[in-house]
Amino acid sequence: MHDPDLLTSIGLCIAVAAALAFVAHRLKQPLLLAYLLAGVVIGPRIGLGLISDEGSITTVAEIGLILLLFMIGLELDLRKLVSAGRAVIVTGLLQVPLCVALGLGFFALLGFPIGGGDFRGLYLAVCLAMSSTMIVVKLLYDKFELDTLPGRITLGVLIFQDIFAIIALGVQPNLADPQIGKLVTSLAGGAALVGAAFLISKYVLPPLFRSVAKLPELVLIGSLAWCFVVCWAASAAGLSREMGALIAGVSISTFPYNLDVVAKVVSIRDFFVTLFFVALGMEIPLPTPELLGMAALASLFLVASRLIVIVPILRTLGLGHRASLLPAINLAQMSEFSMVIAAIGLGFHHIDQKTVSLLIFVFAFTSVASTYMIGYSHSLQRVLSRGLRAVGVSDIADERLPEAPAVAPDVVLLGFFTEASALVHEYEMASAAEPHPMLARLLVIDFNPDVHAELLRRGIACRYGDIASMDTLHHADVHDAKLVVSTITDSILKGTTNLRLLKLARRIWPNAMVVVTATRTAAALALYEAGADFVFVPRLHSAAQMASILERGLAEGFTALRDTEIAHMRRRNEVLQ
Repeated sequence: MHDPDLLTSIGLCIAVAAALAFVAHRLKQPLLLAYLLAGVVIGPRIGLGLISDEGSITTVAEIGLILLLFMIGLELDLRKLVSAGRAVIVTGLLQVPLCVALGLGFFALLGFPIGGGDFRGLYLAVCLAMSSTMIVVKLLYDKFELDTLPGRITLGVLIFQDIFAIIALGVQPNLADPQIGKLVTSLAGGAALVGAAFLISKYVLPPLFRSVAKLPELVLIGSLAWCFVVCWAASAAGLSREMGALIAGVSISTFPYNLDVVAKVVSIRDFFVTLFFVALGMEIPLPTPELLGMAALASLFLVASRLIVIVPILRTLGLGHRASLLPAINLAQMSEFSMVIAAIGLGFHHIDQKTVSLLIFVFAFTSVASTYMIGYSHSLQRVLSRGLRAVGVSDIADERLPEAPAVAPDVVLLGFFTEASALVHEYEMASAAEPHPMLARLLVIDFNPDVHAELLRRGIACRYGDIASMDTLHHADVHDAKLVVSTITDSILKGTTNLRLLKLARRIWPNAMVVVTATRTAAALALYEAGADFVFVPRLHSAAQMASILERGLAEGFTALRDTEIAHMRRRNEVLQ
């Protein structure tokens, strides 16, 4: 078959990738898998052989690889690591080295030797220690969990993984001949490049960018020019061009134009990155039962290694089962960055095509599995938590925590998020002379250990537990609750809804008044019809109003407030009800 020219080949790659991406989107699978499958379909090894000369596509796709790493550098905010909590820093520093150590031992048992010029075991261990930022961030964003404690720990660990990946890229060029002199020279060259890049980005680039700040297209072109200049310098210094792209991105990541550059580069990057993964898919050979079995075994090891490493670290730092297990579940897949490292390793002849294919199948297996694992992470966490208890690993709620203040609270806050925090702050600011009486009446039930510790420090009673569990509410030790309040919207609640909390509160505290939360008028009216005494709508009621309403309700009851609010809701004629 006559091989099409470069333009036709690129068009064919994009067309097939787009068609399969639509299917993947409908099936709620990562788009990267569709791009890999597109390469398989049109490639010469398994598919239709529509493109037999992958070299031209690979050359163009390398631009995508450079832009991908430039974007990673742009979004890598090192200042966030300085302000990160102890859980993020300790877990981030230890996770990759410990997972690599486990991987080296595991793959050595499977017959992948370490040393002697054979780097397959090392590459497999390193690649399986990294997790996918693209997949994790997308799924956690869809679940509104990026700002939760497990979500913040997950994102922090991903940033540390990127830093370890940068180190791996710096070592790769001299891996085959790791002489001390060459390594020192390479490290010195890398340090000099980093130093020069940061000096230029601090003293030279800012005035240049300011001079063209009103011309966004020049800001974009200037950023890309800086990226490719540093790539050339990295190549001249004996480092990989990919390492140069990362350095270029990190060095200007603090520029005020950063967000605009990222927004504009992302579309260009996506085009070339699609070609990169399509070209990678073309390299996949016909899978054998041995290859698929090895990939399945490696995938199971990857999931197990996250649990073995991450859970004990976070548990030792004083976090409960939930905050320890959820990050491990979130990170249980292989990174697209690992595919970059593998592709570069293949170019350096450190590993063979069979090893790359094994990693591609592990990436595919774990990406698909992770879609469901993160989607059902809370149910999976509860199952694993029961398993930990069965082997004697207690949860925070099972241990004796510092005693809460000796009060008789009768106002129960179900969950503690931004609205509840603002509500407590209103009471704290209401009186400078002495604590507001409402603070002594509050009992918070939440599963965030950080919230728990801070509330106890402020003298507010709290219990560790998941409000979605009826057992938690039963054992809250509040038998005479007068008011039960949920200030968290359904989009943030996990494993329950405000309607379900309303019904649970009615069963557990039949004599208590119940306040719940809704985001829309129709939902608020539905909760009133279900028996809510008051419905908090964050876009209509401020924290100060809610603080006053709760006090008034406790003193006078909610009947008059409820009737007035229902009438007001029914008069509202919003576009979105």
